[in-house]
This record gives sequence, C-alpha cells and structure tokens, in this order.
Amino acid sequence: MATAFEMEGKVKVILDTQTFASGFSKREFVVEVEDGKFPQMIKFEALKEKANMLENVAVGDAVKVNFDIRGSEYNERFYVNLNAWKITKLDGTSSGGSSGGSSGGSSGGGAPPVSDGPPAGSNDAYFDDQPDADDDIPF
Repeated sequence: MATAFEMEGKVKVILDTQTFASGFSKREFVVEVEDGKFPQMIKFEALKEKANMLENVAVGDAVKVNFDIRGSEYNERFYVNLNAWKITKLDGTSSGGSSGGSSGGSSGGGAPPVSDGPPAGSNDAYFDDQPDADDDIPF
C-alpha cells in the first residue's frame, strides 16, 4: 500500500539523534527544495538504525531523499511524518537502502558541484535589500 517518494534538495539542518525511554530513536533533518519563488524547507525523520545514514551527510550537501509518508492519530489529532529510508548525495554516494548500513565511496559521477552561494532563482538578493524593521515571514 505504501508508495515510495523521492525529493532532491540541499541539506539545511541535521538535528541530534533523539532516544526515547522505550529505546526507540529518531533523527530529524531538513532539506531545502526549490519551488518557484520561495524555497520549501521539508523536514524528514530517520527512524531507528536509519538514523546512522546521516553520519555521511553534512549541512550544505546536495542530496536525493527516498522516503515514505506515514500518518497517525493520537488523542483525536492527526500527524504526518516523512520517513527517510535512503539518502543519496548527488555526488554519487548513498546512505541507507535495504541493508540498513551505508555504502561508502564516491562514484565521482557527472553531478554538478555544490555551490556555497544561494541557489539559482532564490530571493536572497530581494531580502538582503529590505530593511530589517520586519522579520516576519512574507505571507
């Protein structure tokens, strides 16, 4: 029933692993995805042993994330989680997959280099020119 999805973007945040009293653990991370005028910040989580796949990924890396969408209900509130099960750096290395481990090495494929500057088409120049009087989100 579950459908697998994939998304490409640039890693913005990698949080520390959270371990709960039950022994369950997860690690959350955020990927910035270009979406027209405003980039989207998409939060994923890696559960249990999949949290280890983030050891080979750094903030600023261009990645492709394979994930499943999971929904749940607790006390009449509904939640949606994006569960990452594989992360592939766009330079050709990957983490995760069916083995649960990470595969090292780089294939040196034809992926474009990762830039430290703002992504093409971003609004950084627009926001840099604006006065700092109002730091609210633009919507």
